[in-house]
Amino acid sequence: MTVSDFSASPDEEARLRALAAHDWLDAPPDPALAHIAELAARLFGTPAAFVSLVDRNRQVFHAKVGIDLCETARDIAFCDRTIAQDDLLVVLDAAHDPRFHDNPLVTGEPFIRFYAGAPLRTADGHAIGTLCLAGPEPRTVFTEADRRTLSDLARLALDRLELRRVEVARRTLQARFEHVAATSPDAIICADSCGQITVWSAAAERLFGHTVPEALGRPVALIIPERMRGGNEGDLRRIASAAAGGLIGRTVELIACHRNGDEFPIELSLSSWREEGHAAFGAIVRDVRQRRAVEDRLFRLAHLDPLTELPNRAVLRGRIEAAISGGRSAAVLMIDLDGFKEVNDAHGHGVGDSVLQTAARRLRASVGPDGVTARFGGDEFAVVLPGVGDPFVAVSTAEAAIAALSQPYHVEGSILRLGASAGVVLSPAHGALEEDLLICADAALYRAKADGRGRCRLFTPEMREAAQRHRACREGLHRAVERGEFVLHYQPQVRLSDGALTGAEALIRWQHPELGLLAPAAFLAVLDEGPDAARVGDWVLRTACAQARAWRDGGLPSFQIGVNLCAAQFRRGDLVERVGSVLAETGLAAGALELEITETIILRHDPGVVAALLALRAMGVGIAFDDYGTGYASLSLLKRFPLSRLKIDRSFVSGLCEDQQDAAVVRAVIELSRSFGLEVIAEGIETDEQRRRLLAKGCQEAQGYLFGRPMAADAFAVRYGLDDQGVDVTQTGDYPSHTSVNAA
Repeated sequence: MTVSDFSASPDEEARLRALAAHDWLDAPPDPALAHIAELAARLFGTPAAFVSLVDRNRQVFHAKVGIDLCETARDIAFCDRTIAQDDLLVVLDAAHDPRFHDNPLVTGEPFIRFYAGAPLRTADGHAIGTLCLAGPEPRTVFTEADRRTLSDLARLALDRLELRRVEVARRTLQARFEHVAATSPDAIICADSCGQITVWSAAAERLFGHTVPEALGRPVALIIPERMRGGNEGDLRRIASAAAGGLIGRTVELIACHRNGDEFPIELSLSSWREEGHAAFGAIVRDVRQRRAVEDRLFRLAHLDPLTELPNRAVLRGRIEAAISGGRSAAVLMIDLDGFKEVNDAHGHGVGDSVLQTAARRLRASVGPDGVTARFGGDEFAVVLPGVGDPFVAVSTAEAAIAALSQPYHVEGSILRLGASAGVVLSPAHGALEEDLLICADAALYRAKADGRGRCRLFTPEMREAAQRHRACREGLHRAVERGEFVLHYQPQVRLSDGALTGAEALIRWQHPELGLLAPAAFLAVLDEGPDAARVGDWVLRTACAQARAWRDGGLPSFQIGVNLCAAQFRRGDLVERVGSVLAETGLAAGALELEITETIILRHDPGVVAALLALRAMGVGIAFDDYGTGYASLSLLKRFPLSRLKIDRSFVSGLCEDQQDAAVVRAVIELSRSFGLEVIAEGIETDEQRRRLLAKGCQEAQGYLFGRPMAADAFAVRYGLDDQGVDVTQTGDYPSHTSVNAA
């Protein structure tokens, strides 16, 4: 077999990699291998013995005795044939062997006549070299005992080669680890079984302030505040001694301490291993201050009203449900400021905000620690009194709140006088459901205002007229579905960099036969709670997709339509099939449709929601998180859900130019979207200054009155010079659905 033949072997590249892993070729002679060669020469009485390594094109004599050659070409090497077979290669007289008789190593120096070689084969079967005997005198016999002895010596040589490979691998891993530790933005700390620090990376220096010389050899509890070391230090010692196996492979959060005494939260990812029979452990340490700040901000946005710091409406509903669970007694108070609109209009929003903040403090103080005070919306507040079933106690609490809220307000040098009205409802006397209690409390509040304001009214059965109006709205919506009274308006979405139209959001309107065109604020909450929500949502989806296809064909080939989804469409369980059918029916490309979901949907943690969104995203449909930043959505949810875009809520955009907190939220959402590879669009743009600031912060797209109000399909087509003025889509049949949209 020639060298070219052997190089063509399918195992040759793997053999060469195995040879390289031992790093012997150009290494200094190894004394242990040289000793084995000397021993072989003495045992067999040959003048020469050597350990030969076979490279791609050469044979290298790494350890040798009785031969002056350092290397030869591979094509003349006896050893090239030796490594090609499993057994020893024995040549008693090379001069008479047709394979070697004309070999230059036979016809010239060193005039080899006798040769015996054992292949050095690694554990995975690759022969990287040989242990060889050679001499200028032929032999007549090489016994079986000789073969066994040479094989045993070859195994000794292999053991030495393996030790070298392990050491090379260890040095390589060490080099890789040191490189990773030196360049990782996360701190890397290792400790021995006694908890003494053995590795302290450059990032650890920056994070904790201790230099490498200062940290090495000290207890790993160095990173923990001294006041907390009693507990956490013990945990770290147990980890170091591998006694805390439950913590290995997990992420642990701790309070850490900088050299200067500053405390901050960290996250540790822990691992453990054995070094020379002893336990050791390592930790990748991350500074989570910024993440905690963002999550805390989002948490507060979800649970607290940002202006008054009171629990928001979502929290209120949960507290009511908790208070009345199991049929327990509770009182719910709905309280409204009298005259607030006049103050707000006359003195401006800044003064109005100060009034609301003062009112919130007074209301919380008057209710006391046993009640839950929340901002329901605008200048309306709500109070939950768990365990209160006595109407006199509930009314007395409401009257105390009215008295506190009616005290003069001192704001910016002005004395402002407002009043308050309250409605009171009791559970279970007036209702056993959270929704019913709020409706009844609102009806009682309406009566209090109608009776002259500044007073409290306890709910009575005749006040159910308000609840009946609520039901009437629901029934009217059902008739609207049957009669086809819904229409869609479209609000343009534009690219901020050049103002180019990129798409539109479909917004539902109710063409009421008596009241005229109604915006979503007038009916959407009732619709979402009713039995027709999914049906109307399907209609909106189908209508919007058909319209988008018509406009794409009529002159906007890259036009994208945004359609909001409601929870009922997910609960039905066939959303993916419905969307697929609509796309097939209308001929709209999946990439031209963006479905918008709200926090109410995304926080259900329903596996069906995630599965549906994943399937829709796999189809190419965009998934946008609507009104991001107004509630609580953790960073882990952004990673878990297959989103393609975040929508910045108009409430932050409206204060972008005046409120530093709003600007910070906008900036945080844009940075989050960039970090998660998501697009971002801002809602509610009304001024050019807002447009410029959003563009400067990296926002790609926007919608709002600055670019166009929601408009009917024909008006939209005229505005953008489209060939097609609209589509005629009826609201009958199996499709009808709802596209919850922002009430623009």
